[in-house]
Amino acid sequence: MEGRRVAVGWAARDPTGVLSPYSFTLRDMGPGDVMLRVLYCGLDHTDVHQMRNEIHMTIYPLVPGHEVVGEVMEAGKDVEGRFKVGDIVGVGCIVGSCGECICCKSNREQYCSKMVFTYNGIDVDGQPTRGGFASTMIVHHKFVVHIPKKLAPEQAAPLLCAGVTAYSPLKHFCGEEKGLKGGVLGLGGVGHVGVLIAKAMGHHVTVISSSNKKREEALEHLGADAYIVSNDAREMDGAVGSLDFILDTIPAVHSINSYLSLLKPDGKLLIVGVAPQDLQVSTTALILGRKTIAGSFIGSIADTQEVLNFWEEKELKSMIETVKMDYVNKAVERMEKNDVRYRFVLDVHGSDLS
Repeated sequence: MEGRRVAVGWAARDPTGVLSPYSFTLRDMGPGDVMLRVLYCGLDHTDVHQMRNEIHMTIYPLVPGHEVVGEVMEAGKDVEGRFKVGDIVGVGCIVGSCGECICCKSNREQYCSKMVFTYNGIDVDGQPTRGGFASTMIVHHKFVVHIPKKLAPEQAAPLLCAGVTAYSPLKHFCGEEKGLKGGVLGLGGVGHVGVLIAKAMGHHVTVISSSNKKREEALEHLGADAYIVSNDAREMDGAVGSLDFILDTIPAVHSINSYLSLLKPDGKLLIVGVAPQDLQVSTTALILGRKTIAGSFIGSIADTQEVLNFWEEKELKSMIETVKMDYVNKAVERMEKNDVRYRFVLDVHGSDLS
């Protein structure tokens, strides 16, 4: 361990998910690695599921964070020409894959069977990976992206998971077609960027939410074209058969059958929210109308770079609340109550992590 670098972060120690300061040793730098000083890191529901051991078998102590923006401090000899010291870069949900399978060779490394998560995975040294709720990270350069110069680093953070999670399926399933009528189900971290992306792609966008609380924000601030309260039978009945696609961003157990009725024939329900339990579907609702249920997991590294460039080009702006690291447990409480518009971003570098 002599000579190895020590990082300081915040970790969960058990399924309560409570985070507290934690020091750990970074793995050695390899020739293809970059070391980055973490500047900002987004907070999302997957972090909470992992902290509480609700989806994958959690390895404690767990240092979460997979929407990481940092500054390159050091680059291995094989990184020359891609990244240099001082570059502002991003790291998303994965930091490794086999590099040899059909998924890795076709820019779909997020579906590689040997994909390594940014945290709660196993790193190249056999130790658990640790995420962006920490001062420093070492990551192979293939899983690092450039943050465009005109994009504020705190604005970039949510795009590294929430943004690419919405962008990738919209690009894949809608292609270059414009003017489709789409719905965004759930107006949280992923949902709000999904509205912005779908509008910037040229689609008509309807927000579907469980209450009327976010109607004004959706229509006036995010630019949605319509708003439906899912608990209002009249509004739901009025939208039956009207949508070409629905982006389902809800990260909790919910019924999807009523939303299938909103789709036109050949419509698509695109599920991107990670629910901790299985969802159920009516085969009748699916068959009548030749409707499709599809899933999409984050996006590729190429998709991640694309959405960052897209955000800069379209001059989009996500709605975030930036907080210090010592506020993170309160931020989790508020996020679970939907008391954030719409993404917490942790100011890691500006925080006292000890």
